[in-house]
Amino acid sequence: MNESVPSKDGLAQYACHPEAGRGRLHPEEESNTRSCFQRDRDRIIHSTAFRRLEYKTQVFVNHEGDHYRTRLTHSLEVSQMARGISRSLGLNEDLAETLALAHDIGHTPFGHAGEESLAEMMEPFGGFDHNAHCLRIVTSLEQRYAEFDGLNLTWETLEGIAKHNGPLIKRTSASLFGKLLGKPVPPTLPRAIAEYNARHDLDLESFAGGEAQVASLSDDIAYNNHDIDDGLRAGLFSLEDIQEVESVGVIFREVRSHYPGIEQPRLTHEVIRRLINRMVTDLIDETRRNIDAEHIEKPDDIRTLGKPLVAFSAEMQEANLKLKEFLMEHMYRHYKVNRMASKARRVVRELFQFFLNEPQCLPTAWRRLAGGGPKSATTATIVADYLAGMTDRFALDEYRRVFDVQARSWGG
Repeated sequence: MNESVPSKDGLAQYACHPEAGRGRLHPEEESNTRSCFQRDRDRIIHSTAFRRLEYKTQVFVNHEGDHYRTRLTHSLEVSQMARGISRSLGLNEDLAETLALAHDIGHTPFGHAGEESLAEMMEPFGGFDHNAHCLRIVTSLEQRYAEFDGLNLTWETLEGIAKHNGPLIKRTSASLFGKLLGKPVPPTLPRAIAEYNARHDLDLESFAGGEAQVASLSDDIAYNNHDIDDGLRAGLFSLEDIQEVESVGVIFREVRSHYPGIEQPRLTHEVIRRLINRMVTDLIDETRRNIDAEHIEKPDDIRTLGKPLVAFSAEMQEANLKLKEFLMEHMYRHYKVNRMASKARRVVRELFQFFLNEPQCLPTAWRRLAGGGPKSATTATIVADYLAGMTDRFALDEYRRVFDVQARSWGG
C-alpha cells in the first residue's frame, strides 16, 4: 500500500503546500503568523460577498422561516466537512476550508431560481455562471485594498474556485466529472473566467488539486443531507416518503431498532448524522484506494490524472443519485417551491429589464460604471453584478422601491 510520507507540517506529499504554491497575481510579503491559504480564508470571511450569504438561500426564500439553511450556514457546514475529510487524507485543511467558504459567494439571490433567471437575461451578453461570478468577485468586484482590486488570492485558491467541478477546456474530462458530481458543466468557457485567465493562467485544461475536489464533494454531502432536514421541516415530504430511498430507509430502520419510541426530531437528526458519516467515510476510503491505485505522489499527479481523484464508491454514487432524484421530485419540484421560484424569477427578470433599459435609475456608484448606455453589453454586465450581489430581502425591497408607486424610491 502506498503510504505517502507526511512532511513536517503533517501534510501528505500530494497536498498543496503553502511554501510550494504559485503565489499571487500581485506579489505580497508573506505573513509571519499565517500561511498564504489561511490569509486567503480570512480575506474571504471578511469580504462583503461572504457577509451577504446570511440572507441568501438555496431553496426557500429568506423570509420563509428562521430555521432553514442559508448560504452562510450551508457554507459553514461544507467547511467543517472539507476540513475533516482533508485531515484524514493528509490534504491541506486550510485550502479546503477556504474553497468551501468561498464556493457560494457568486450565487444570486433566491438560489437556483434567481441564477436561472439572471442567466436567461444575460444570454445575449455572454451569459451568467455563479462559479465565474465568484471568480469575478474575488478578482475584481471586492474593492478593499489600496494596491489592487479583488482579494489577490493565491493561485491555488483561484484554480479551485474556477474548476472545482473539473477542467474547463478539456470538455470530455470536464463532462465526466460534472456527471459524477451530478452538476452541469458549461458548454463554453464563461467570460469572466476567460478574461481573468488571460491575465493569470489557471491551467484550465487540468483538474484542480485534491483540496478543491474535497470541497466540491463536501458541498454535495452537505446539501443532500440538509435538504432532507429542511424538506421534512417544511412538510414537503414525510418520514414515510424519504424512507423509500433505500440508503436512507435502512438507517431509519437501524435507529428505530436501537431507540424504540424515539421522537421524530431526534430520529431525523440521528438519521442525518449517520448518513453524513457514511458518505464521508465512503469518500475517504474510495479516495485512499484511488491514491494507492494511481500512485499519487505530488499535487500535479492529481491535476493531470485525467479523472477525479476524490470520489465516492460506485455504490455510494448510485445511492446519492437515488437521493437526488427523490429530492428533485418531492422537494425541488413541489408546488410550494415552484411558486416561490416563479416569484423569484419574476423579481430578477423584471429588475434586470428595468435597470438595463433605464441605467440612470441604478444607485449612483453603479450608474457611473454602466457607461455603455441602455441595453449595452457593458450596462448588462453591471446590472448583473448589481443583482447578483443582492440578498433575498434586499432584492424584494428593491423590487418594491422600483415598481410600487407608493413606496419610497430609495433605501433608509
